[in-house]
Amino acid sequence: MKQRIVFWVERYFYNPTLFDRLISFLFLPFSFLYCLVVYIKFLLAKEEDFSIKVISVGNLTVGGSGKTPLVTALATHYKDAAVILRGYGRKSTGMVVVKANKEILCDVDQSGDEAMVYAKKLDDATIIVSEDRKTGIKKAKEHGAKIVFLDDGYSKHSIKKLDFVLHVNTKNLFCLPSGPYREKLWSGKKAHLLYEEKDFKRKVIIKKPTSKMVLVTAIARPQRLDRYLPKVVAKYYFEDHYEFTKEDIENIIKKEKPISLLVTLKDYVKLEKFGYPLSLMDLDVEVEKRVFELIENYS
Repeated sequence: MKQRIVFWVERYFYNPTLFDRLISFLFLPFSFLYCLVVYIKFLLAKEEDFSIKVISVGNLTVGGSGKTPLVTALATHYKDAAVILRGYGRKSTGMVVVKANKEILCDVDQSGDEAMVYAKKLDDATIIVSEDRKTGIKKAKEHGAKIVFLDDGYSKHSIKKLDFVLHVNTKNLFCLPSGPYREKLWSGKKAHLLYEEKDFKRKVIIKKPTSKMVLVTAIARPQRLDRYLPKVVAKYYFEDHYEFTKEDIENIIKKEKPISLLVTLKDYVKLEKFGYPLSLMDLDVEVEKRVFELIENYS
């Protein structure tokens, strides 16, 4: 039931049917109220300077937009970098240092899947999960960070930072609950929109491919993967941040009899413990020079 609701919401937000649009219009009074409240919060926010370069990569809508590979590509270029994120879906609360001094300090249950992806991909960076990003920034400085990347930090208007916002295509331009927008690009808020194929390009490498693979993934809007997929015998979609069980995987293997499961790194960090053969869709991002120039010139 939960999976059906999640997939319906994704369709309602990004590819609405006529019926979805009718529902969307019914919610418009609530959307206007929501947008007003969020805008007032933006107006009342006062920036705090942490005396460290803070770079935010975010998006204005709910659901996935590919922030993690982009943040990884940016952070890779800097020594003494830290990545701070909320750690959605983790079983811990408060601030947790996931990785420091090249050592992973907790498991994926405590870090959340996205934070563990950063820990696996970034050899030298400090990785911190914290609902309070300001607390995370202070901890990053204690660990010697010279530059901080915030995953999904656009709405943190009380932090002095350079904002990058990923452009997301959607036919529904309303704020929640009528549409997918959590916020808009507010007048007076300086942010740089980044466009795929213009400012960055994605590159997928299939590691350990086999002749009979089944796609198993729990990312938002999983159809985004279709353009990168090799031939697979079946696709199994789970809701974003889904916590896989061994029974889930055994049922798929019994039905499809694959040689391996094709997964993203976000899925891999949760599935590797089960010991089944995994093929990895490893996603890298090539970033245009102008993006790095914006970071270098920011102070």
